Amino acid sequence: MAELSAPRGTWDALRRGWAALPVSVRVLIVYVLARVVTTLFFVTADAASGPSSRFGVNPGLAGLATGWDGQWYWYTAVNGYPAELPLTDDGLVAENQWAFMPVYPYLSSAVGLAFGSWPAGAVAVSLAAGYLACLVLYRMLRLRGDDAMAMWAVVFFAAGPLAALFQVAYAESLFLLFLFLALWLVMRRRFGWLYLLVPAMGFTRPGVLAFSLFLALYGIARWFARRRDPLPIREVVHIVALGLIAAFVGFSWQVIAGIVTGDPTAYLATELAWRRNWLPGWSGAFVPFDGFVLGADFWFSTWGLPGWLGIVALVILVAAIAALLLFEPHVKRLGVELRLWAASYVVYLLAVFFPQSSIFRLLVPLSPLWGAVAMPRSPWWRFGVLAVGLLGQWWWIFNMYGLGNTFWQIP
Repeated sequence: MAELSAPRGTWDALRRGWAALPVSVRVLIVYVLARVVTTLFFVTADAASGPSSRFGVNPGLAGLATGWDGQWYWYTAVNGYPAELPLTDDGLVAENQWAFMPVYPYLSSAVGLAFGSWPAGAVAVSLAAGYLACLVLYRMLRLRGDDAMAMWAVVFFAAGPLAALFQVAYAESLFLLFLFLALWLVMRRRFGWLYLLVPAMGFTRPGVLAFSLFLALYGIARWFARRRDPLPIREVVHIVALGLIAAFVGFSWQVIAGIVTGDPTAYLATELAWRRNWLPGWSGAFVPFDGFVLGADFWFSTWGLPGWLGIVALVILVAAIAALLLFEPHVKRLGVELRLWAASYVVYLLAVFFPQSSIFRLLVPLSPLWGAVAMPRSPWWRFGVLAVGLLGQWWWIFNMYGLGNTFWQIP
């Protein structure tokens, strides 16, 4: 009997020891272990990279970490933003730095001074911001569930399919940190720090307009619930003011680009330069919600299916997402704030994005929904989700960084 009970006793002791650790330490352990796994995946991608890859033969971890948009952030940090927009041979605006917000590249430059290089500073910013984002995610979800749910959500987030973003020169980690802090503060109804977080978010990467929509919907929801959940005047003022500030910040980069270049369409024309890579010969202007319609037709035609079928699939997808946010029990338990954020961000993506391989990366701001995935207590479910997440992460890194040689292998 003693032999049979010893392993269980050891396991119980380990669980008690784990629970006794400060949350910051437990999250750090999870995060470091996840980063070790991600690094191993990058090592395999480095070995797989060959002459046909964008990165060439054995580019090394540093080469992979600064690939793709990382090159643009680096170029922006060194050269700033052009006063004269570059043009293609057809006279259209070419890809340029105005598509990339300034906070991440310049912060990485400042941090990089301590390391002697911009890439080291950029990866350090991503790593640190990723850990802090995990910590805030735990605190946020702890308001809606128990310790196990919140910690498993952190595990899924830190080791999920897009976890490579925590250790490459992309602005996502920093944006997620600002976003999670902002959502956590709204959930706690502490609005003061949002006056700093909203501009920081808005000048880190696109997406703050979704936060403006979120605040508008949140204010409406609070108004209709005011009889059972009092809505003080001071909170009304904060919600309205912050929503307007978020909208102002969201449009201000377009204004700044227009003033510097003398072209009021500079920012949108720059963003559309990337869309033309997918639609050769297309020279249309930006129209809200047009990107997903074009994308549905493009992808279904590429797959040899009727374009109209893509529109039908898009409508079904939107209806399914709406049903998930409205009726799925685990999602409902996350609370009105996180559900409204998810809805707002999905609407934002539908309005501005052309769906292509980067869609996986652009879905990362929906990561608070990991809380709903982590709610079922079955260990089979939780370890199964973790396994699928790690498999997805390997697939993403291997294709986007190890191969990276065709149109759908762009992170």
